[in-house]
Amino acid sequence: MHVWRVSVLAVPPGAAFPAFPLAVATALRIPKVVLLDPFGGLALGKQTLSFADENALETLLQEGEAEWAGLGDRREALTAVRAALQQGVESVNVCTPGGIARELFTYEGSGTLFTQGDYCRVEPLGIDAFGQAERLLAQGRREGALKPRSATEVAAVLASGFGALVSGRHLAGIAALLTQPYASEHVGEVAGLYTITRFKGEGLGARLVDRVLAEAAAGGLDYVFACALERRARRFFQQMGFTRVRADEVPAAKWFGYDKRRQARLACFKRRIGEPASAAATEPAPAPAPVSVPFVYSAGE
Repeated sequence: MHVWRVSVLAVPPGAAFPAFPLAVATALRIPKVVLLDPFGGLALGKQTLSFADENALETLLQEGEAEWAGLGDRREALTAVRAALQQGVESVNVCTPGGIARELFTYEGSGTLFTQGDYCRVEPLGIDAFGQAERLLAQGRREGALKPRSATEVAAVLASGFGALVSGRHLAGIAALLTQPYASEHVGEVAGLYTITRFKGEGLGARLVDRVLAEAAAGGLDYVFACALERRARRFFQQMGFTRVRADEVPAAKWFGYDKRRQARLACFKRRIGEPASAAATEPAPAPAPVSVPFVYSAGE
């Protein structure tokens, strides 16, 4: 069990901010630093930038780039953040004092998170991530996005699941490839796809589904299917190259003991393995949503 400790450092008068607290964090090998700034995270136009890895930060600090983006007055702070990341701090968050509770204690997060390298990687769920994954599944069920699952069904999702890890430790999204119920048909189901609020619209859903598709290809499956309730989730699958199909075009085992009322509300999607996304999408997908509007909530299952 992980025990997280929070340390608070008040910057003494006259000390450089944020260079001083970041230097302390570097010396003490603290993995994550939260900087409280009255202006909060980086604002690009009307939108706050949720994430920036070292590459994005390096681009922003090129001559004239910060000024062009309206962030010239924050160049010194951004330079200090870059130096901290280069010297071993895993992530630095910048948010307002009012956002500190959301950043530390909720899935929502606050402000802008700067990370070393790519902020996210997708990998099979390890046993040490099962607790976090169960909480995400429970949250999705409470929201009505994911279906209720028995303990046995939850265990099946965890055993065949993948997690999107941010900064190498925070589970930001999950998805599973269920194959056992459909083994005789060489088919898999994308199940339990869910990303937490802060990370929606950041491409985590696409990364998770890409990993599921790669796993399906490695396993020699003929196709994978998914079911979705929400309109934005349906649009997401179309954008990922899935084709909408009738309920009787997916394995009959999917519907054994299934709630008929929920089934009537579902949309089903299928994608053949090895088929390019452009070829798989036979229905025209709506135009992509603006970045500020998250379009991935869950697979509805």
